[in-house]
Amino acid sequence: MSTIGKRIRSYREKQELTIEDLANRTALDEDFIRAIEEEDMYPSLQPLVKLARALGVRLGTFLDDNVSSDPLVVRLGGRKEELTMHPGGNGRKEPGLVFHSLGKGKTDRHMEPFFIELLPRSAEDKSLSSHEGEEFIICQSGKVRVTYGQEETLLEPGDSIYFNSIVPHNVACGSSEKAEIYAVLYFPV
Repeated sequence: MSTIGKRIRSYREKQELTIEDLANRTALDEDFIRAIEEEDMYPSLQPLVKLARALGVRLGTFLDDNVSSDPLVVRLGGRKEELTMHPGGNGRKEPGLVFHSLGKGKTDRHMEPFFIELLPRSAEDKSLSSHEGEEFIICQSGKVRVTYGQEETLLEPGDSIYFNSIVPHNVACGSSEKAEIYAVLYFPV
């Protein structure tokens, strides 16, 4: 079972919620939640946000395993892959997005900073998601396709985009080569 799945189950059980209760709170399918908790399936960001909200925790709670002191410093060589997402959240094992948390351990944070590798396979999932809050993205390398509502923007190294994430959006690799971004997500409490 994945660390994320274990943490979701732990928070659900601490609140004495069944999988059915959590499904009702999130509008997610019970089998989908069960797959996250038991079968090492990593969903896309939108279901994780729904689960965090339904459990009354920050999204980063699913990634954190220790507490740091201020300031939190993450060295380039110390980054660890924290979350891998697969196109369409269909449970396939080929990754599309690889997240490296840059805020893991800072328990009082209000933002979720990430370094994200966008693999070409990420372009297969064109579904739009939305959640409360804001996102700020800087393209580090490669090309990044950002769909925001009906608009599509291609970011190249050094370009950035800042948007309200309540508008349906999608961020994916914009070419046949891997892209890398820094992203900061803000979720209001």
